[in-house]
Amino acid sequence: MMTRPLSILPIATLIATAVAEPPATSVPLDDGWARNSVNAVVFRTSVMSHGDTQYASYYDAEGHMMLAKRQHGSRDWEIRRTQYRGNVRDAHNSISIGVDGKGVLHVAWDHHDHPLRYAKGVKPGSLELTDKLPMTGKHESKVTYPQFYRLPDGDLLFLYRDGASGRGDAMLNRYDVGNERWEPVQHPLVSGEGRRNPYLNTLAIDDLGGIHLSWVWRESPDVASNHDLCFAYSRDGGKTWVNTRNEAYELPIVEKTAEVAWEIPQGRELINQTSMAAGPDNRPVIATYWRDDGSRVPQFRVVWFDGTRWKSSQVGQRKEAFSLSGGGTKRIPISRPQVAVGDDGAVHVVFRDEERGAVVTAATSSDPQRYRWKLVDLTEDSVGAWEPTFDAVRWAADGQLDLFVQRVGQGDGEGIEAIPPQPVKVLEWKPD
Repeated sequence: MMTRPLSILPIATLIATAVAEPPATSVPLDDGWARNSVNAVVFRTSVMSHGDTQYASYYDAEGHMMLAKRQHGSRDWEIRRTQYRGNVRDAHNSISIGVDGKGVLHVAWDHHDHPLRYAKGVKPGSLELTDKLPMTGKHESKVTYPQFYRLPDGDLLFLYRDGASGRGDAMLNRYDVGNERWEPVQHPLVSGEGRRNPYLNTLAIDDLGGIHLSWVWRESPDVASNHDLCFAYSRDGGKTWVNTRNEAYELPIVEKTAEVAWEIPQGRELINQTSMAAGPDNRPVIATYWRDDGSRVPQFRVVWFDGTRWKSSQVGQRKEAFSLSGGGTKRIPISRPQVAVGDDGAVHVVFRDEERGAVVTAATSSDPQRYRWKLVDLTEDSVGAWEPTFDAVRWAADGQLDLFVQRVGQGDGEGIEAIPPQPVKVLEWKPD
C-alpha cells in the first residue's frame, strides 16, 4: 500500500453558536415512506438541478417511486407517481437521479445486489419515464449503490457496486449526452479481487473537470472490517487515474496499489460511504468518522490533501461511545457526514447526532488547518435516522446547500419502525 507522512492536528476548537431560529428555509414537498431510512440514506443522488429547475425523488407510503420538480425559489412542486415501485423495507434500495446537459432526467432505483433498474425521462424536463432500459449491457446483474454525477460538458457518470459486500468491485459508466448512449469507462475501476470490496464515498468533480475518488476497504460483510481511507484522481473523465504523486495507476486499482490517504485499522468504527468535495484549489476534502486508539468515542473528521501531504482534523467533540459490527443497515446514533467546500475555501460538514437532539447540524471551518469549527443547528426537530444528501449542481452554481430532509426511522439490520408517512422537504441553507 502506498503511504506518506501524515499530519494530525489538535482536537477541534468549538465556537458556540446561538441563533434565535434555524438559519435555513424549509420547502415542503410531500409525505413519504418513513419506517426506515431508504429515502434518506447518504449513498444516493436525491436532488439535482438543471438550470433553474430542481428535481427530487422519494418513495411514497406504498413504495411507489415519486418524482418532483420545481423552479428555484418556488415552493410549488410538480409531482408525478411513476409506474415503478421499490422494496422499501430494505434501506439499501434507494432512488438516485441525474439530469444530463439536455435536461433529461435519469433514474436508478431498488438495488441491493439486483439486476439494473434504470429509466430516463421521455423528453427534456419531463417526469414521465421510459420503460426499463439497459445501460452498457455489461455487469448489470448485481447492482448496488447507484449514483449519478454530472460533468461540466453535460455528460453523466454512473457509479455502482457490482457484487456483494466483502467481495465486490466498483464500476464506472459514462453517458454521452450528444449520442444519448452509455459506455463503460472502467469495468472495474476498483476491484476487491474476490476477497474484499471497496466502499466508495461520493465523487467530487473539481473546477477543471477532474474526478476525485475515495473509499474504504471491507474484508467481509461485517462493518467492523472496514479499514483505511484511500484515494485516486482522474483528469480525463475516468479513463486514467493517478495518485497524489501523479503516479499512474494500473487498472483496476486493488488493495496493494491503492494510495492510503489515512491509515485506519479494522475495528475502529470507521464508517463506509461518506462524502468528499474539492475546494477552489481543486484539492480533495473527505468527511467521515472513526475512533482513535484508546478511545471508545467515534469522532467526525475531515481528511484533506494540502498539495504535499494528507492531513486530518476532528470536527466537534462528541462524548457518547458506540460500536459498529454486523451486517445490513445499522441503527447508528450519528449520520454519515456530507461535506461541501465554498468558493472562499470554507469547509461545511453536515450531519445528524443524537447528542444534539438528532437535528440537522452544520459545522463550518474557515481556518486553513480546519482546527476551529462553528456548529449551528439548521432544524429544531429531530430527523430520526436521516442522513444528508444535497443538490451538488446548485451548490456549485449558487453556493446554496439544498438538503433533502425527512424524519425517518431505522431498525438495526434492516429492521423497520412503526412510523407513519413523514413530510419530505428541501432545506435551503446559504452559509454566511
